[in-house]
Amino acid sequence: MDCSRARELNLNGLRGRLSSEPAAELREHLATCVSCRAHVEAERVLSEVLEARLPQHAAPLALKRRLAASWPTSTRAATAPRRIWRSAQAAARPMAAAASVVLVIGGATAFFVQQRSDLRQLESETVNDHVRMLGGAPLAQVTGGLHEVKPWFGGKLDFAPAVRFAGNDDFPLQGGAVEPFLDRRAAVFVYKRRLHAASLFVVQGDGLAFPASLRTGTVRGFSVALWKDGGQGYALVSDLNLPELLQLQGEIASR
Repeated sequence: MDCSRARELNLNGLRGRLSSEPAAELREHLATCVSCRAHVEAERVLSEVLEARLPQHAAPLALKRRLAASWPTSTRAATAPRRIWRSAQAAARPMAAAASVVLVIGGATAFFVQQRSDLRQLESETVNDHVRMLGGAPLAQVTGGLHEVKPWFGGKLDFAPAVRFAGNDDFPLQGGAVEPFLDRRAAVFVYKRRLHAASLFVVQGDGLAFPASLRTGTVRGFSVALWKDGGQGYALVSDLNLPELLQLQGEIASR
């Protein structure tokens, strides 16, 4: 039985015109077809809503007498198809509900898998760009403190990076650069910690999977911290150990 035939029998069942043999075929089809089970359940709910919401009017007495005269002597044969159909519907309801749960869980799982994949892509891009920076290949760069670096970004980016940490004795600011970051340009702030370099990439966060709260991890031996604030995405990376990187992240975020 194909789906169009099953849905035709579904309507016949709702109208009380379904015999036992087609009803059995329909039950077999519903046992294997998620789409038709969902269709049966939707039609049932719609019928119940219409019965509850539409106004009910009593039939005239003359019409009732004409209908009674036209009914067969025994109503058992007429009511049996409806009982059979209701049995088929009752069997389909749990299966339709289970199918709905599977679809919801499947959609949520796909969302979280995609989200993890997007975060891994950000971490990988951050490490790749940091390594390229260490190799001395930025698009443009400048040395100096915050008052030299921030004005230098003017005209080179389509946003103003909201970084206020000018460095300190533990993490002096060395300079800045402009680097490609996925599909956009990033402002880069370079801090030092003894002989280690730490790169802070700042980009417009729209369209990228920067987490709203801090996410940290280790990628190919590099410590990485990702977060989002005020519409801008922040990616901090270094070969420092993670506790030291988090000290620098705390200084940047607290400003």
